Amino acid sequence: MKYILTIVGFMFIMLSNAQKVESEGKTYEVKDEKIFLDGKDVTETLTDEEKNFILKEAVVISDKMILEEIKRKEAEEKIKGHNEAAEKLEKEAKKAEKAQKKAEKELKKAEKELKKKEKLQSNFEKAERNLEKSQSKYEKLKRKGKLSPEDERKWLDKLEKLTSKLKKAKGRL
Repeated sequence: MKYILTIVGFMFIMLSNAQKVESEGKTYEVKDEKIFLDGKDVTETLTDEEKNFILKEAVVISDKMILEEIKRKEAEEKIKGHNEAAEKLEKEAKKAEKAQKKAEKELKKAEKELKKKEKLQSNFEKAERNLEKSQSKYEKLKRKGKLSPEDERKWLDKLEKLTSKLKKAKGRL
């Protein structure tokens, strides 16, 4: 529909504007079915064959101009379509890049969280080993009777501290 309106508009403009036609070495101007030579109306002085030839030639020139204008418009539309497609692709690329950055950020966050959990687990296991080791040493010294009341109090304090460390590590897990 758009093209039809464009063509009709161009035909109206072309017919209302003068067309220059060359015939037998002379340049005629055709405007509104009238033929001019050097600005003077010579429509009546020409034979019917000459009139028909000049008028048909004017229509051909007009049609060529219309076709060229249509081609130019179509080329503009194609370029506009390509530009729109390029812009759309660019937007999609930006979206993809943004999504990739977000995914990378989430991955780093997950890796950081994993390292934190591993460290907490390691701290828990270390506290557990220290407590077990200290308890067995305390039990061994107690069995052998090598603990004075002062030493025993120190060992019990130490074991109590290690037990609280173990509880804290377990709570952090």
